[in-house]
Amino acid sequence: MSALRIALLAHSVNPRGGVVHTLELAAALSTRGHEVTVIVPAAPGETLFRLPPCRVVYAPIVLSQANTVAMVEARIDAFKHALAEHDAAAFDVLHAQDSISGNALAEMKAEGQIRGFVRTVHHLDHFDDPRLAAWQRRAYEEADQVLCVSETWTREMQRAYGIRASTVPNGVDVTRFSSLARADDANLRERLGIGRGPIVLAVGGIEARKNTLTLLDAFSDVHRVLPQAQLVLAGGASLLDHDAYTRRFLQRAADLNLSIGPHESVVITGPLDDAAMPALFRSAHVLSMVSLREGFGLVVLEALASGAPVVASAIAPFTEYLDDATCCWADPADVASVAAALLRALSGNTIDFKHAVPALLTRFSWAASARRHVEAYRQLLARRDTIFN
Repeated sequence: MSALRIALLAHSVNPRGGVVHTLELAAALSTRGHEVTVIVPAAPGETLFRLPPCRVVYAPIVLSQANTVAMVEARIDAFKHALAEHDAAAFDVLHAQDSISGNALAEMKAEGQIRGFVRTVHHLDHFDDPRLAAWQRRAYEEADQVLCVSETWTREMQRAYGIRASTVPNGVDVTRFSSLARADDANLRERLGIGRGPIVLAVGGIEARKNTLTLLDAFSDVHRVLPQAQLVLAGGASLLDHDAYTRRFLQRAADLNLSIGPHESVVITGPLDDAAMPALFRSAHVLSMVSLREGFGLVVLEALASGAPVVASAIAPFTEYLDDATCCWADPADVASVAAALLRALSGNTIDFKHAVPALLTRFSWAASARRHVEAYRQLLARRDTIFN
């Protein structure tokens, strides 16, 4: 079949889950012979944390956004200008990975500049601001095709919002993420102040959705049993404001007498170079993923591929693809449950890395994800041809 011209739109140059998904999908679609363009808003001097093997268009944005609403509006406008400049109507598929790019496409659709668009819902957030809430709603309500990365969110879109969606899961790059040690692993640990551990790793920064305060309390319990343990909080680049929650975290760490800094009990790395992540996963003795809400939880697969046991919230979507052989379950609302799961994972021999984990990783590949995306794209184009012809 003929190759498709596909535009994949992501809201940021930072390594958030949806942006990682976009770049991996772009690479897999390009490998299948499709002509892919990744479009992202960027301030002057900004570039993507990882360049995909396809064309990248940076939509220029200004730096002086006073608040979240102004920031979102500036990025919507940046998308619209870049799409107009690069002939949006010439793409066979315009695919938004978030509410910001989804609103840009919804506006262009309403203005008659494009025929329609695809939207992937990774997860939805709660916004007190009515404009942010309206933008989030419009981005999926006006899409011609909604995709979700988990069955959990596919069902939720139908149950709560009346949106019929299709499930197209994430993948994992097992050539990039592996348990095979590299020469620079030790250099990364030294640079970040990571000791022999045991190391409890959490990825995504300090956020309420990531349940970082509960993890901190649970780690305090672990630290009393294993005084050399370190909690490493990696990443955290986000467009949303998490400052108040971070202040609560820092105060709680002080209350628990947990020191923060390189070579201390708690290491906060901040955003890291993309190239550092495989070594960081290999340095972990357990990955904690005790989020209160996730679209899929891509770092779970990346950690398992790197040989790190996983503690996961006993909630969907994790319960869709993980089981007792591939993770240690925890109740994310219960500090004692999280601490017990961390200690269980650190004790060893809890995860079946010989059979269950390889079988799990085989189920999730970016090649398979790209194939299912193309199927969804062609179904949409066939419906569109029927309508317009």
